Amino acid sequence: MLNKRPEALDYRAIRIAGIEGKRYDISIRDGRFTSVKESEPGAQIESLDHTEPFAQQEPDRPAEPTQSEPGLWISPGIIDLHTHLAWTDFDHADQLKRTSSEVEAMQGAAFGATLRTGVTTARDAGGITPQTIRHLVRNYGNPLRVETSSEMLGSADALGTKFLEGRLAEIYATGAGWVKIMATGGLGAPAEKVLEPVFSEEEFNFIVRHAHANQIKVLVHTWGGVTVDWSIRAGVESVEHGMFLTADQAGRLAESRTAYVSTASIYRIAADPAGVLALPPVIRDRAARAAEAHSRAIGYARSAGVRLGFGTDYATPLLHGYNLQELDTLLDYGLTRAEAWQSATSGAAEILGRGHDLGRIAEGYLADAVIWNADPFQARDADVLRESIVSVITGQSEAELAGGK
Repeated sequence: MLNKRPEALDYRAIRIAGIEGKRYDISIRDGRFTSVKESEPGAQIESLDHTEPFAQQEPDRPAEPTQSEPGLWISPGIIDLHTHLAWTDFDHADQLKRTSSEVEAMQGAAFGATLRTGVTTARDAGGITPQTIRHLVRNYGNPLRVETSSEMLGSADALGTKFLEGRLAEIYATGAGWVKIMATGGLGAPAEKVLEPVFSEEEFNFIVRHAHANQIKVLVHTWGGVTVDWSIRAGVESVEHGMFLTADQAGRLAESRTAYVSTASIYRIAADPAGVLALPPVIRDRAARAAEAHSRAIGYARSAGVRLGFGTDYATPLLHGYNLQELDTLLDYGLTRAEAWQSATSGAAEILGRGHDLGRIAEGYLADAVIWNADPFQARDADVLRESIVSVITGQSEAELAGGK
């Protein structure tokens, strides 16, 4: 069940995920938490929500007052800091073969699938504009909050600072709040060239300075190498992927407070010969090397105290809605459950600059939340976790998210 900006919703003696031995009375009014108080001992357990798993309910069925089971948990909504909601196919050439109406319908479905898995806020890492987001929210009724970088800056844009100035103006004109720099290659690049910079250092620094001068944040796609050093010195907000991050670089990321969004699970998925993407062997081999390196990079970042953010790099209908798999990978690579969940909630909100009103179950915060029928911190894996979702609550209405020009 998707509960869109509830006017009034109360939970009695519900558990907050990650807090042991306590229950809380929680009130939501007009899409915000207005009261979060520890329950009195022996309080009656009740709520205004269903207790059947989310996947078994009609998606638009309204909430009804019911006596609940004693086993309900609430967590903040998940924040995915690196996704691609516009992409319908792994190969962009395949997307170009689709009609515009087909692409739109698949994008609308991506919003719905993302919400149903508990993700209430996403940062799109290139491919979708604010105008398209507003259209999809308005016409498909899925109030996913999305921050966007619109078009990515890549190798075709490495034509000098004058050219980049024009490209940046085009991105700003879309209303994007982020600029994404494709600083190195990715799965499409040969292994011996994947760390080579796409831009000159002058071009890279120009992009960052220009964006910051226009109050636009910067995220950097980099697999590692010198572009991580450039990112730290230039003061970007986050580096993405970074599987060849060194221990020394991790220490400097921590000192500079630059966030690291590893997007680790996508490389395991891409490397799997039996996986849903069914990629060619040469791409699978590159993904396997990346996945092997990723666990070391995340270990360096964790040990150094780097700000970690949750991101999936998911695209296509085969992946949207399975975002929680990233938690499994982060746990496999050494994060504690508390660290992994923080990267997907309060930590991610802080990276977005929204730590003051998003990512926590706290009075005054937006009521973006997930209700579970089992303790999400004890779920065996992402499949079990997804099946235990009872409802997803969004604090902002479709009208609020679809507002603007």
